[in-house]
Amino acid sequence: MKPTANLSAILSPVRSRMATRVATRVTLLALAALAPLAAHAHRQWLLPSATVLSGNDPWVTVDAAVSNDLFYFEHVPLRLDNLQVTAPDGSAVKAENAATGKYRSTFDLHLTQPGTYRVAVVNQGLFASYKIDGQAKRWRGAAENFAREVPANAQDLTVTQAEGRVESFVTAGKPSDKGLRTTGRGLELAPITHPNDLVAGDTASFRLLLDGKPAANLKVEVVPGGIRYRDKLQELSVTTDADGKFSVKWPAPGMYWMEAEVRDDKATFKQAKSRRATYAVTVEVLPQ
Repeated sequence: MKPTANLSAILSPVRSRMATRVATRVTLLALAALAPLAAHAHRQWLLPSATVLSGNDPWVTVDAAVSNDLFYFEHVPLRLDNLQVTAPDGSAVKAENAATGKYRSTFDLHLTQPGTYRVAVVNQGLFASYKIDGQAKRWRGAAENFAREVPANAQDLTVTQAEGRVESFVTAGKPSDKGLRTTGRGLELAPITHPNDLVAGDTASFRLLLDGKPAANLKVEVVPGGIRYRDKLQELSVTTDADGKFSVKWPAPGMYWMEAEVRDDKATFKQAKSRRATYAVTVEVLPQ
């Protein structure tokens, strides 16, 4: 037998096993990805370079993106048009060095006050579907542009009002509570356990509010970062009680993403018959 034939005979079963392993891994990854994507096309998130800082002149850089994996830049940037940063004293803070690229946005925050900052992108808008001369059309935009951009003769018009909040929290020195106050509009987090005081193995408690009132019986998805490097999503699913409260026992340190969604008929825009309110937050869980 020729040497090349012997080598081929030896390598053949090795290649077969490798191909089987690759195919199995691809299948597992596909199944893991399909589970969350069935409900959520993509995840919106803010990711601070640090959540707890010390020193005399602390800065933090925040990445903002929309992606399938947490926390990787592989889809589109999260726009910063509606970025809101609240200082520990409740005042508004302007982000510095803001930029938006192909896959992510980024900005810096100079933490000039001691305490906790709330960093949020808050979006309000409308989604509409309709027909013109039998052709299906879709529109997305601000409420003030609706009358100008959606034809008055639109047929089978369906309008949904959308309210979304994507946020994270950063603390310089000792945590504080004043900057955590809610606005009473849309879906919001009212922390019970401070969001910058989370430790692996401990149980943290939070409350979700919808228009300032407890958001009862609401499913909250909790997903650890690093999805790209594991076959299973490892998500946690909890449900708020009658007072909007829910608790999470952190299995390990790392960055986590929590998300909730409400669909109801509480739209304030006249033409909208329904409302979709979403909330997403990134928190850091530290080791014991």
